[in-house]
Order: sequence, then C-alpha cells, then structure tokens
Amino acid sequence: MVIFGLGYLGEAVARRAEAAGWTVRATSRDPGRGLVDPADPGALRVALEGAEALLVTAAPTEAGCPGYAALSPCLVQRAPAWIGYVSSTAVYGDRGGGWVFEDSALNAASIAGARRVAAERAWLSHGAHIFRLPAIYGPGRSTVERLNAGTVRRVNKPDQIFNRIHVDDAVGGILAALARPSPGQAWNLTDDDPSSMEAVIEAACARLGMPLPPETDLDDPSVSEAMRGFYLDCKRVSNARAKAELGWRPRYRTWREGLEALIALA
Repeated sequence: MVIFGLGYLGEAVARRAEAAGWTVRATSRDPGRGLVDPADPGALRVALEGAEALLVTAAPTEAGCPGYAALSPCLVQRAPAWIGYVSSTAVYGDRGGGWVFEDSALNAASIAGARRVAAERAWLSHGAHIFRLPAIYGPGRSTVERLNAGTVRRVNKPDQIFNRIHVDDAVGGILAALARPSPGQAWNLTDDDPSSMEAVIEAACARLGMPLPPETDLDDPSVSEAMRGFYLDCKRVSNARAKAELGWRPRYRTWREGLEALIALA
C-alpha cells in the first residue's frame, strides 16, 4: 500500500494496515522522516511498483490536489488495482441542518470544499473510491486536549449542527472498502449523531470537572477566518450507504462513546 500524505489519518491507516499484514510506503515532505519524497517522480514510480493499493489523504491547495499532480503521470503506466481518495463532507455545502447523502448535489459553500469537489472529479477519472469525512477526532486531537490547553472556543451560533468521526472509525471504513472494492463509489464516513459543538463541550467539561469556556459571537474579531469557515455549513450527514455496502459500523457510534474513550486515555 502507498499512502500519499502521512498526516493524522494517514498514520492511523498505516498502523492498522501494517498490523493486517500490508507493507506500507508513504510520502512526506519532511526529509527527516525518511519517507518517499512526493516531489521526486522517480521515487514515486519506485514506490508504486507492485503496489496493490493507493490511498491519497493530502488536502488540495489552490494549485489543486497535490496527490493527483504528483501521481497521475505514474498511473498512466501502471495503476494499483485499488485507489482511495479521502475527501470531505464540505463538498455538500450548507443544508440548513437537513440530511445529505452520497447522491446529494455537491454545492460546496467554501473554497476548501470546492477544491475537494475538483479533486474528487480528478480521482474518479481513475476509478477511485471516495471517502467523505467530517471533522476527525481522536487521541491527541480532541476537545479533551483543547480544554486542557485552554484553546476551546464556544461560538454562539444557535441551531448549528456538526458531524464528526473518530479516527479509528475512519480507518475502519477505509479498510472495509479495501476489502470490498467498488471503483467510482463514494461513502460518507461519519458517526450516528450529528450534533452541536456546544453539546460536546458541555459534556466534556462536566466529565472533566471544568468550567465552561466563555462564549464568543461568531462575528467577534477574535474568531479566526478558519473558525468562521467551519461554521458556514450546517447539515446532517448520513452514513447509511457505508453501513449497507461495506458492512461498516462505527465503534464509537456517537461522540459520547468517543469522549469516554478519550477521557480514559487522559
């Protein structure tokens, strides 16, 4: 397996894949990590030799999908039997709290979401499996750590709904699709309980015995543009297709189970 982009999710996939017997090669722009240089076409061709699976996790930039730009010339000569692309539920845009499914129109409300739509189209031309993920949380990347660090912001936007997925469940969905190939298909990998960020923060503070952070209005100058962008979309994302077609079930069915697991690790 070749993983283009060994970030938080990529590393988690690599660990599980290696535990299942896969030999994993991965790219990194950090020369100190001793991995494949994504800017080296020769190294990429060597990495892809004999590869049965390719997973692209790197996010697109203003220049497009870096994985597609680097790998598509190699794929003309030889493509792995299975290709996966990790996208985002941002492709659906804002639905005013309504439900979206994989066949819902793609109507991205943000530049980042529009870039994901373009990247999906590029990878679908190679028969990729598309995974649309919401916010990923897990050990080292959760409300628990941010509360302890004092960096949680409670933004006042009534009726705002978010979707989320524990990193272990995201990995499980990707590996389930690896075991049941369906080129050109897309799946939403998200938990069963779309809910507000306020509910998560309140529950985490109660469990940790911490006071609630102060509330901030969305238009407050202290709220970053990145945070405002996070609040552009309000929707509920269905995971029914992944359950039906992949036999996948989230271990952390809701954020409540995920929160308890993270507190147990703290």
